[in-house]
Amino acid sequence: MYDIILAFITAFALTYLAIPSIIHLAIKKNLMDEPGDRHSHHVSTPSLGGIAIFAGTLFSIIMWTPFEYFGDLQYILCAFIIIFLIGAKDDIDPISPSKKFMGELFAAGILVFRANIKLTSLYGFFGVYEISEVASIILSLFTILVIINAFNLIDGINGLSGFLGVLITSLLGSWFYLTENIEIAVVAFALAGALVAFLKYNITPAQIFMGDTGALLLGLVCSILAIKFIELHKTLSDSLYTFNSAPSVAIAILIIPLFDTLRLFTLRAMEGKSPFHPDRKHIHHIMIDLGLTHMQATGVLFLTNILFILLAIMLQDIGNLWLLVIILTIAFTMTLLASKLVERKKRNTV
Repeated sequence: MYDIILAFITAFALTYLAIPSIIHLAIKKNLMDEPGDRHSHHVSTPSLGGIAIFAGTLFSIIMWTPFEYFGDLQYILCAFIIIFLIGAKDDIDPISPSKKFMGELFAAGILVFRANIKLTSLYGFFGVYEISEVASIILSLFTILVIINAFNLIDGINGLSGFLGVLITSLLGSWFYLTENIEIAVVAFALAGALVAFLKYNITPAQIFMGDTGALLLGLVCSILAIKFIELHKTLSDSLYTFNSAPSVAIAILIIPLFDTLRLFTLRAMEGKSPFHPDRKHIHHIMIDLGLTHMQATGVLFLTNILFILLAIMLQDIGNLWLLVIILTIAFTMTLLASKLVERKKRNTV
């Protein structure tokens, strides 16, 4: 328990102390995120907050993970470094989506092949349980890449990625602690501590953004936590802390970034555009277009995520497939209603 608390405090302190220097350097070297049609901010803002988040998280993990638990954590840290290099390069000098994807795939491959972060079953979805090794690898790589990019896409307004990250890492980190998976709990709470420190500078008026460096790292860690959460249920059948329908509960925990990504990719495919084509159709953009401020929109989406988690816990006994159908149906309905309100508001202002 003390290791986990110290991991949180250390990551918080290092990130909190590092960010002012990064802000100063970014302004001095003009490493800024400029306003634009697709952006929700109106002033030039440093976008290198992810560097401090990475440094605080990595240092804290290495410092406080008990040696006997270190195990495959070395491979997870290797994936961290790959993601950090990709994100930092993209924040300073943007790279092509294809090169970015290849780097993400490399990091995901390290997790799957070396750290054994893999989904080994469909857990009863469509009546399928055990799957082949090849199918397991493909499913795991796909899951990691989707979650990484989901957090990269959701990072569009002040506080949103940070607050969702704190919610997810704290919740899953607590579960890993209760199930005695200390090394993963340390990873979760180290990132949570770094994100709490970052939020002090990211709440409106934002002094810095986390950029791709922070968003990609957040997505990578959440993918690890989600997969481990699902897989460990196969060996925790007698534990007080197991959930029925664990995969769908994990999706509910990540619902805001995952559903926004699913929705956007579907809309863009229907329009014949690339899944990564930039636009202003994100859920957070809908909230802003409804007239909410950044922090109001963040608060609404944060509370919505909590409600989905509570709903999944209450309905966990109905089975993975039906629980997932209910979650997605409610998410789709809520988003559709919000979109209709935006359209009505625009018609009334014309």
